[in-house]
Amino acid sequence: MSKENIQKIIDEINIERKEEWRADLRRSMKAKERGGIERVHMIEREPDVRNKIFEEVNLGFTEEMAMLEAKRCLDCPSPTCVMGCPVAVKIPSFIKLVEEGKFLDAAKKIKETNSLPAVCGRVCPQEEQCEGNCIYIKMGKPPIAIGHLERFVADYERKINAAKIEKFGERKGKKVAIIGSGPAGLAAAGDLAKMGYDVTIFEALHEPGGVLIYGIPEFRLPKEIVRHEIDNLKKMGVEIITDFVVGRTATIDELREEGYEAFFIGAGAGLPWMLNIPGENLNGVYSANEYLTRVNLMKAYKFPEYETPIARGKRVAVIGAGNTAMDAVRTSKRLGAEHSMIIYRRTRKEMPARIEEIKHAEEEGIEFIYLTQPIEFIGDENGWLKGIKCIKMELGEPDDSGRRRPIPIEGTEHIIEVDVAIVALGTKPNPLIPDTTKGLKIKRRGEIEVDDSLQTSIPGVFAGGDVMRGGATVILAMGDGRDAAIAIDKYLSEKK
Repeated sequence: MSKENIQKIIDEINIERKEEWRADLRRSMKAKERGGIERVHMIEREPDVRNKIFEEVNLGFTEEMAMLEAKRCLDCPSPTCVMGCPVAVKIPSFIKLVEEGKFLDAAKKIKETNSLPAVCGRVCPQEEQCEGNCIYIKMGKPPIAIGHLERFVADYERKINAAKIEKFGERKGKKVAIIGSGPAGLAAAGDLAKMGYDVTIFEALHEPGGVLIYGIPEFRLPKEIVRHEIDNLKKMGVEIITDFVVGRTATIDELREEGYEAFFIGAGAGLPWMLNIPGENLNGVYSANEYLTRVNLMKAYKFPEYETPIARGKRVAVIGAGNTAMDAVRTSKRLGAEHSMIIYRRTRKEMPARIEEIKHAEEEGIEFIYLTQPIEFIGDENGWLKGIKCIKMELGEPDDSGRRRPIPIEGTEHIIEVDVAIVALGTKPNPLIPDTTKGLKIKRRGEIEVDDSLQTSIPGVFAGGDVMRGGATVILAMGDGRDAAIAIDKYLSEKK
């Protein structure tokens, strides 16, 4: 969210801090006592069990664990954790409610700014955002387990079927179109529906959810959770139309003729970046997008129950080191690979994946091959992959990303035997919408240009998430969706 919107939330938190029950709770334990409580660790499945199944790895907090962890919160007068949250969740407020055992009130508090808490509690990089800004970091102690607490609260509400649909604003009689049902689109749709707009989401695939459904594996984000959150949106009056490709089924201009007065483009970044080296068209070479979509959305892991075959492979290599790479390599292990490996041209220190995802992969028996760059895919006489020719690298001076640039070492070429390779180097937006929307400006790499309010070069058309940022996180996309909803409301309110 924008700094202005975040500051409004912090002002509200400071008002809430003065409530009598919360002041009493602060006085019930001294800060020194709270700081002496050790961080509560979430229960996980054993590595040798979980690397063979698609059930969730993390098992969550019990009520007692959640309340104990909540007691660690110092309820800071200047909540830096909130400043680190892209959707500005009222973190100290909801944690104090957890400490008191008011779990449903805590869920309601989170949902004031975050419509997908069960998702964010599982897949957000809390260590870089809310938890990374926790005051305990400066004290040299582990931060509050904010993500685990958010997940606990959302799961508690769902398990006892206590979710309530919030009251809407007065119906405005104005139609808003959301393009894409990923995290950005869902966040924008939820906020706009609360404001009283008639919201329709147009989704290209046969099931809504975007990357939450097709990209993130079941063992990290169970799909029933995503579907539950989407069902809540439907109960709020949001219409979702699937198998509708904007730019092909209908253009933005054609939708405008049907009465839509504002648009939010949250179509994601679905086209993969590839290595562009010889042999990339061999059988057994996948982009991470295709591989994970086949497994997650099309349920290839249940073949032949679902008719979506996939090359499982005995020796599987994933090229890349982000969260998507970790998802792909851990998936390959669960599909029966005897040897799954990550090939990365830098070292562990430079890996962009979440620390937790790297740790889980290591525990599950994934091999990490560092300072190595593929230069050719090698096939057999039948056109199937049999190996990857690689070259060793060394790190030079930092590049634009701030990480040291990898440099090839001459004479170090070698072959790694594999029968499946998955390229996970990031993604870029599909050009279909810009190509069919006259006047829509894009950047050099295909991202849609926006101003400070997330409005594009076309009045009334806004964009956010990966289609505007390139590959980013779920929570950043949701922050864009929330900011765009505020901007759309302002635009339509001022429109003559």
